[in-house]
Amino acid sequence: MFKNYLKIAWRNLLKNKGYTVINIGGLALGMAVTLIIGLWIYDELAHNSYFKNKEKIAQVWQSQTFNGNVGTGPAIPLPLEPALRDGYSDNFKYLMMASWTQDSYIKYKENSISRPGNYMQPMAPEFLNLEIIKGEKNGLREINSIMLSASTADALFGKEDPIGKIVKISNQYDLNVTAVYKNIPFNNSFNDTDYIIPWDNYVANREWIKNSLENWGNNSFQLFVQLADNANMENVSNTIRNVKKDLNEDTAEFNPQIFLLPMEDWYLRSNFEQGKQVGGRIKYVWLFGIIGAFVLLLACINFMNLSTARSEKRAKEVGIRKSIGSQKGQLIYQFLSESFLVVLFAFFVALLIVLLSLNGFNELARKEIAFPWSSINFWIISLLFILFTSLLAGSYPALYLSSFKPVDVLKGTFKSGKYAGLPRKILVVLQFTVSVAFIIGTVIVMQQINHAKNRPIGYDREGLIQIPTWSADFEGKTDLMREQFISSGAAIAMATSSSPTTQIWSNRSGYTWEGKPDGFQEDFAWTEISPEYASTLDLKITQGRDFSKDMASDSLGILINETAVKYMGVENPVGMVIRDTDEEDPGPSRKIIGVVEDIIAQSPYEAVKQAWYVYDRHDNFSYYTLRLNPKQSAAKSIATIERIFKDNFPAIPFQYDFVDDKYAEKFAAEQRVGTLSGIFTALAILISCLGLFGLTSFVAEQRTKEIGVRKVLGASVFNVWNMLSKDFLKLVVISCFIAVPIAYYIMNGWLQEYPYRVILKWWIFALAMLGAMGVTVLTVSFQAIRAAKQNPVKSLRTE
Repeated sequence: MFKNYLKIAWRNLLKNKGYTVINIGGLALGMAVTLIIGLWIYDELAHNSYFKNKEKIAQVWQSQTFNGNVGTGPAIPLPLEPALRDGYSDNFKYLMMASWTQDSYIKYKENSISRPGNYMQPMAPEFLNLEIIKGEKNGLREINSIMLSASTADALFGKEDPIGKIVKISNQYDLNVTAVYKNIPFNNSFNDTDYIIPWDNYVANREWIKNSLENWGNNSFQLFVQLADNANMENVSNTIRNVKKDLNEDTAEFNPQIFLLPMEDWYLRSNFEQGKQVGGRIKYVWLFGIIGAFVLLLACINFMNLSTARSEKRAKEVGIRKSIGSQKGQLIYQFLSESFLVVLFAFFVALLIVLLSLNGFNELARKEIAFPWSSINFWIISLLFILFTSLLAGSYPALYLSSFKPVDVLKGTFKSGKYAGLPRKILVVLQFTVSVAFIIGTVIVMQQINHAKNRPIGYDREGLIQIPTWSADFEGKTDLMREQFISSGAAIAMATSSSPTTQIWSNRSGYTWEGKPDGFQEDFAWTEISPEYASTLDLKITQGRDFSKDMASDSLGILINETAVKYMGVENPVGMVIRDTDEEDPGPSRKIIGVVEDIIAQSPYEAVKQAWYVYDRHDNFSYYTLRLNPKQSAAKSIATIERIFKDNFPAIPFQYDFVDDKYAEKFAAEQRVGTLSGIFTALAILISCLGLFGLTSFVAEQRTKEIGVRKVLGASVFNVWNMLSKDFLKLVVISCFIAVPIAYYIMNGWLQEYPYRVILKWWIFALAMLGAMGVTVLTVSFQAIRAAKQNPVKSLRTE
């Protein structure tokens, strides 16, 4: 029986080739979008699935309160690790201290490369589930050892066996290669860990870390844990919540709350507001999941509309089948089999579209998604997907067509009825409501991105580059390098800083000043700079003056930004003395010498943080920042800078970044969302237009004789076009008025997440409405004008 259903279905598809192509094409596009989004969502949800004990792994985070505002993050003090190890050891299988991921120069013989990696405690290989290719898994037990990823080992040693070889890190100390591990997968929080060095080495070679062993106020470290087999994540998190506050009175005023952030939340749910978890990238998973569902729905609506619109042509078939004994259930199965056949063909076309577009999608979304050919689960889900889509697309036409009365049909008295077309109109309205809402949403996302991009950033990015200086070789050579870079004509200015221009690496508290309110809990971004910093970046001094090398007192000076002036509650800060309140080891008092305009160093969507820029007295810099000579090409200048760099630092690889490129990375996530949303919106509109095209074609075919009569009686092409177009245009106008308030409500809520946001303007909604109506007119006009230009004599002979 089923074979017979498929055979009849196949004949019907061949008989109506035009509608078959529209149906399969629309469904294929919808299914392709849904498949790609499904693969993307799976990749997002599978982040960190590489870890065998994912449900037991967590990172220690803390919340602190400054003047009523709660800040939350993964930075913790060094004494927390022994406190948890000694007081709560039954709850943990592993506690692992780690540095922040950082690039280091790794040299072997004459080969020197730069790679990101971490300093970690000896249990790291077990904790990270490293697959050892060569060497030993406990390769971090010796203080002067290093473990390398396979790609790093290949880059350094080529075909040589790396085990036992000595490499030099940042041209400072020698390490013995004890193991090579398989590259950690891309879809992983530790995928950029290309080397691991023992934590003890990190402590032994940095005096500031030794000084932090008992300092609860220095939140500069990371701590990862794996719970004991019988421990519960929530219970342990609640148990350790007040450990820092209980053990250290000095930081108790900030109400530090220690808790565990499970590994499953690192990637998707790591955003906090006022100490409460508020989501993260999971919002994009929901967003694209909803988009995928609606795009598939639009494609299914096309199938429903075209199937029911052709009901009169299938009416006789239904009447004859019922008169010779066919039951309603059998007819439903017949029409569902047609739906299944169309969806099956559409699925294979969708697979082809996915395969052709996957590389481009990966590049756009910054993913490494591979098509899961060998996954049984994928094919099972695909089969369920085909069946679900078949039911979704075919259920209404099947129920509608199987309900015809055979007596009325065979007598020739069957009429579709006054309201027979109402469901189709509702579905068209639904289609374009979704499409218009997509258009509005995409435009607002791009508006928000451009709004932040056009925000004044406080300095001139044009021709500004930064060079990392992660080696002791740079110490004492700043003036020499500046003189050589400038005298070569490649640069016109150079400065140094402890943080890159586009980031804040350090925050400080524990200071007082005249007029500071009692109980005020200060928190400042802290950057150490050379005296040339403001002039190199072209910062505007709004009060006081810049640093001067000629004034010895400036070595204890501070520049503050305008936000800091408001934050500190002072009007004339120049000349104000800032004192360190640390009773055990107080730093020197400093004097504010000037105020600079705010610089956007963090998110361009957030308010600028209060910042202090202090004179770098100890060569505590991490970057050279150079202003290229605007009178010659950037390529020529950079070639000259590279030559000078290699002459002075032959053992260090030359690296640089354009500051405007690094700044542009701040928009990357939103830019990708906007671009992908735009693509999916365009496909949604295309699918809707395919359905509209098919319906217009059918209406024109159905009214062929009427068109012929009207033309004979003198109707113009415009009259016929207006007759065929106005009903569809009315439906789209209705869609616009439904979509606008829905889109406004959703997008206004989305914008509330950004303190610095675009104001919704009427023209955004008007543009979307005009665009939808314009696309509708173009789609309908093709068939309407074609029908209007037909010879009326030929039209009148069609019946």
